[in-house]
This record gives sequence, C-alpha cells and structure tokens, in this order.
Amino acid sequence: MAQQEEITPPEHRTTTVEQGPFCLARCTCGWRGPARRARSLARSDVENHLTAVQ
Repeated sequence: MAQQEEITPPEHRTTTVEQGPFCLARCTCGWRGPARRARSLARSDVENHLTAVQ
C-alpha cells in the first residue's frame, strides 16, 4: 500500500499594491481583491481573506 503524504496549505502572505488611484490586495495563494480607492478597504479585504482560509 502506498504511503499517503499529508498536504499542508501554503502560507498566506498578503500585500497591498497601488496601481494609479487604486489599491489592490493580493495573496501568495493567488487570491486578489477588488480594486479599491481607499487603502483601508483593501486592508479589510485582506483580513476577510485570511479569516476565510482559516
């Protein structure tokens, strides 16, 4: 019988990136938040993403 390897999810590292007048939230898992005009909203998107993946 083959040995099963336990797969652990990748670590989530988030950033916010400014593109012109917009701020976007991104994660190393490939997730991207919507473009926001307020940095605080982009940071809230990051918090919501991290809460959802736990």
